[in-house]
Amino acid sequence: MNDIIQTIALYAFPVIFAITLHEAAHGYIARMFGDPTATLAGRVSLNPMRHIDPIGTIVVPVGILIASKLMGGPPLLFGWAKPVPVDFGRLRRPKQDMLWVALAGPAANLLMAILWAIVLRLLFESGEREGFWFEMPLVGIQINLVLMALNLLPILPLDGGRVLFSLLPNRFAYKYGRMEPYGMLIVIALLATGSLWVILEPVMALGQGIIRLFL
Repeated sequence: MNDIIQTIALYAFPVIFAITLHEAAHGYIARMFGDPTATLAGRVSLNPMRHIDPIGTIVVPVGILIASKLMGGPPLLFGWAKPVPVDFGRLRRPKQDMLWVALAGPAANLLMAILWAIVLRLLFESGEREGFWFEMPLVGIQINLVLMALNLLPILPLDGGRVLFSLLPNRFAYKYGRMEPYGMLIVIALLATGSLWVILEPVMALGQGIIRLFL
C-alpha cells in the first residue's frame, strides 16, 4: 500500500503540471490568433483546478496506476483534462490557424520534458543520483513525452487530428472531420489491444532523442 501511495505522490505533480500547461497553451495561442473564448472562460491559466477533469485527470490515471502496480508491471498512465474551449470560427484564418492552436499543446509538453531534463541534469551534477526527488524529473520527462506523442496521433479530436484537418485540402478535410465522434473510441480500442504504444513509439523515440541533447 505504501508503494502505491508513493507512486501516486511521485506522479501527481508532473501530471498536473503537464496537463495544465498543455491546455493553457491551446488557449493562449488561440487568443493570439483572434479567439478569446478560452480567455473569457478563465482557461488561459496556470491554476490546475481550471483544467482538471475529476474522472479523466484523477480517477482513471490513479486507477490505472494502482492496477499496474498490483499486477507487478511498470507504472502506466492514461487520462485527460477538460478540453480548452476554442471557437475555430473566431480565428482570423480558421482552418490555417487551427494548425498552430493544435500544435501548442504538444509543443508545451516537449518544452516541459526539456525543463525536467535540465532539472535532472542539475540534480545529477549536484550528486543526487537516487530517491524521490531524483525520480520525479524522470517521471516528468516520461509523462510529457507520452502526452506529446498521444496528442499528435492523427485522430480527431486529438491535436494531431486537428493538424491533419488543417493540412488537408478542404474537400478531404471535411470528410475526415466526420470521424471526430468516433475518435476516442478508436484510441480506447488501440489502447485495449496494445497497439497504441507501438504507434506512439516513433514520436516517443524522436522526443527521447531531443531530450538526450539536454542530459
